[in-house]
Amino acid sequence: MELEAIPGIGQKTADSLASLENAEQALRDGDVATLATAPGVSTARAARIARAAIRHRHDDVEEFLLTDRAREIHDVALELLTDRAVTEYAARRLETLYPSARQSRIDEVRELTERAMDRDPDPAVIDALADVAPLREPTDVEVRDRCLATADAEQYAKAREAIPELSVEHVDDARELAELGRGYSSVIALDETFAGLDLDGEIRVDPHALDNPVDVVPERSLSFFAANRERILAAIAVHRAAGTDTEVDLNTLEQVLERIDEDGSIADDVEVNRLGAAVATLDSAVSEAERLANDRLRAAIRERDVTIEGTDLLSLVERGAGVDSLLERELADDYSAAMAVAREELVGALDLDEDEASVAEGILPGDPTYPVERDADAVQSLRDTLTRKRDRRATRLKREVAQDLADRRPVVEGLVMDALDLDVELAIARFVDDFDCTMPEFVEADVTLEGGRSPMLDVGFDAVEPVDYHLDGVRLLSGVNSGGKTSLLDLLALIVVLAQMGLPVPAAKAALTRFDGLYYHAKTQGTLDAGAFEHTLREFADLADDGRDGLVLVDELESITEPGASALIIAGVLEALQARGATGVFVSHLAGEIREAAEIDVPVDGIEALGLEGGELNVDRTPKPNHLARSTPQLIVEKLAEADDREFYRRLLEKFD
Repeated sequence: MELEAIPGIGQKTADSLASLENAEQALRDGDVATLATAPGVSTARAARIARAAIRHRHDDVEEFLLTDRAREIHDVALELLTDRAVTEYAARRLETLYPSARQSRIDEVRELTERAMDRDPDPAVIDALADVAPLREPTDVEVRDRCLATADAEQYAKAREAIPELSVEHVDDARELAELGRGYSSVIALDETFAGLDLDGEIRVDPHALDNPVDVVPERSLSFFAANRERILAAIAVHRAAGTDTEVDLNTLEQVLERIDEDGSIADDVEVNRLGAAVATLDSAVSEAERLANDRLRAAIRERDVTIEGTDLLSLVERGAGVDSLLERELADDYSAAMAVAREELVGALDLDEDEASVAEGILPGDPTYPVERDADAVQSLRDTLTRKRDRRATRLKREVAQDLADRRPVVEGLVMDALDLDVELAIARFVDDFDCTMPEFVEADVTLEGGRSPMLDVGFDAVEPVDYHLDGVRLLSGVNSGGKTSLLDLLALIVVLAQMGLPVPAAKAALTRFDGLYYHAKTQGTLDAGAFEHTLREFADLADDGRDGLVLVDELESITEPGASALIIAGVLEALQARGATGVFVSHLAGEIREAAEIDVPVDGIEALGLEGGELNVDRTPKPNHLARSTPQLIVEKLAEADDREFYRRLLEKFD
């Protein structure tokens, strides 16, 4: 797929998307989560890109929503859906849905919708979805205890690109390689020429190391799972609550995740913990051993009466000897005992094994001295020994766990994506349940609506009265103020938008033709000035010449200018639309005048008021076909005439006949 061929994707965005491993697949699937991981691409931007890619794939270049009000209806439809999504991913994925005239696109979404309508929006599943989010790739992984080494410049550059988490060192010979072995817990030499050399330290030669990054830098895989632990566990909870079949055993996956800490290190390995604790407490343990040795020597010296003969003192002075020689001669046994206790304390405090204890022997001096002081080099030697053992064991364990997790990564990614996609389907399912929706049927012509109820009204949905309506050709819709004419237009527009998005509609039954576009002219607030009036007429001229089979909905066009002129203009528009076989509804209080002005037979439907009750209209919201409905003023005059037989009311009433 040529990325720049997709409308709205320029060179910069194309370069950003190209950095993704599976950009084309993400574009084909409308995978907003993956697209949003591209550098500089926000989630909202990813949704727009995904929608553009879908349009491109279906060769869907014609805009369906032809007016501001039509676009507002689409926004309402999306809001009704996204309000029922739990995750941001699902909300953004739903935003890729749009009304289309392409049957292939409609069928694609209908397939999704039919799966969704089989879903049970279980509250337990909805709750579990709250913590699910797309997996993220950590970018802050850095390993300091091992390195890669090579004498080849090309291999050096390749290694830095392939394994950025490790330091890559350039070495010229075995001596430099050995020097690295003394500075790192482990070194991986990438050159075959180093094979067979007997080098000190943890140095291994592996020319194919770059082909197996899990073995070289297991932290990459571990960090990924550590960073995404809560998201994966949330996905596990979703699948458990939903009872879905998964490719991975959820209990086993949980157990594997428990083996790593939040920072990606191995959790609760006894040996790693022992060695780590020894390194952490080494200095304090040595200090305690020094203190213990000195306390015992001090006590021994205080308890002993040491007599030095004159000749012995003279001999010691002549030899330049000091207290150490005196200790060796007089307190050798006490010194040995003190050192033994101190060393035993050190070994016990650090929980050292036999080999480590032998390294620790040199920390406290073997020859008598006072005060006893540590050998700094011996302390560092023990520290290095413990650190290397800890890091090597941790690395080995990391490799084991990382390999296990790396093998599971594709399945885990699928597990999380399935949970997120389930949220998309459940949002649709909840929409269906909340608004008693059904899948519409596409027919050759006309629009038939049975039991339609608008979720756009400012009342609870259960209080909305169902409406039936059949629309063929171009019709006028008359009726009393606040009788539901505009609401019916909104409902028709919403049903067409939803149907051509591939979604269910809020009706007991709906059948409609597949329109090429929706032109919805909303009610104008006040009379237009000359410029705006001219612009509106140009729009209707373009509409009349438009060869596409679109649905035209117009609400009280007479408000654009004076009533007399409005009737003539609307009549002319209706004539033009009927001539090209358009389908549409014009709401107007001038239905009678328009019908008289038109040179064609214009059907008029009416939303009839049944009467006034307590000053409130009692209205049958379902339009009566081929019926010019009474206006509100006529109803009021009729009521007054029935209650009062004065000539004034009778004559007013005759004016409406």
